[in-house]
Amino acid sequence: MCFIKKWVMPSNHPDSSRNSKKLFHVSDEPGIELFEPRPSPSFFAEITGDVVFAIEDRLLHNYLLPRDCPRVTYYRSNKTTRYDKEKFFGESKADFVIIVESGWYQRIKETTLYCYELPGDSFALLDECAGYHISYQTISPVKIRTITDTMAELLSRNVELRFTPLLIKIADDVSKSTLNFSIIRMRNAQA
Repeated sequence: MCFIKKWVMPSNHPDSSRNSKKLFHVSDEPGIELFEPRPSPSFFAEITGDVVFAIEDRLLHNYLLPRDCPRVTYYRSNKTTRYDKEKFFGESKADFVIIVESGWYQRIKETTLYCYELPGDSFALLDECAGYHISYQTISPVKIRTITDTMAELLSRNVELRFTPLLIKIADDVSKSTLNFSIIRMRNAQA
């Protein structure tokens, strides 16, 4: 994964309440009233306890798919080479690309997602490239939006959604590129 490691501000740090970005948590569960801190599903040396994860609006599209859907997502950075821009974007004018396996098409069409907006005051940036923020506190959502057409939602965000029979090769190619990327739920990808 393309994790640019950033330090995490302790929740008791005087500046920890200054996160003004809109933050979200996407779930297929309706009606979540409290997000309780849990162990991180991935190792981050900066995480020192149970946390609530949130994603910033800029990269929310990476999570507008069924939870277990394997995906490769990427976007350009100022370090992306011309070769990688041409190889991975071609003529596309989209800012972001998400690639999923063709076998997930129907589930994506039928999935209803719940996008919980979370107050940013107790969150700290964990990973700028992936847009991850964490909090060590229990969080109550401030707003909930139901998304019944995930493909339309993705396409409204200047995302190019691509389908392919297998993700393994593209995941490997993207991980060796100069792009910013996230490779999510690959344990569920076809061999």
